[in-house]
Amino acid sequence: MGRVVVVQVLTEAQRRKWDNSDDQLFYAEPRFVQHLDSAFRGRLTALYRERIAPQAVVLDLMSSWVSHLPDEVNYAQVIGHGLNEKELAANRRLDCHWLQNLNQTQEIPLNDSSVDAVLIVAGWQYLQYPEPVAAELLRITRPGGQLIVAFSNRMFFTKAPQVWADGSDRDHLATVAQVLMAQGWPRPELIAEQTRASGWTGLIGGKGDPFFAVIATKPSA
Repeated sequence: MGRVVVVQVLTEAQRRKWDNSDDQLFYAEPRFVQHLDSAFRGRLTALYRERIAPQAVVLDLMSSWVSHLPDEVNYAQVIGHGLNEKELAANRRLDCHWLQNLNQTQEIPLNDSSVDAVLIVAGWQYLQYPEPVAAELLRITRPGGQLIVAFSNRMFFTKAPQVWADGSDRDHLATVAQVLMAQGWPRPELIAEQTRASGWTGLIGGKGDPFFAVIATKPSA
């Protein structure tokens, strides 16, 4: 594994959480529920279908019992990471997985330039040290590969660092982009959309969970 240089962006105050207990304890019990509504999930799957090529090696970082990848697309390998063994074991899209608390250890146990796409869904908002994680993701992503960070306006408030708990949706997009660029990722693409609720609610103008994504591509050179 190559040497990773990390550029700090957040202050120590911005990394603090209301609940400083071990995250492993917070996620000890599996949560077999959907944390984002069907409109958000549908938009996310459509984005994956558009951006991730078939037969890609995919890392689903901070995953759970679902990965939101399109059912009809075959990938060379889908690697999962998370904090709950039962949730990851129940995720049928994962070919393998490992447990790791990224707020304690940020080194990712994968080889340099070994994955084509990295996915983080509703997870970045819990990272107290996103800079070394972003640097590690740059290391393990192949040239031309992508990092897709997606989130909405939901969170476990007590587990979110102050920078996320205090920030607006626009602040969240800017913070993720700033951290990525500081570690060497080129300026990412930002997506901010309002989804439409499913069913009759959507037909009469009802809104679903807002959809935000930050998409960065590792240079080919």
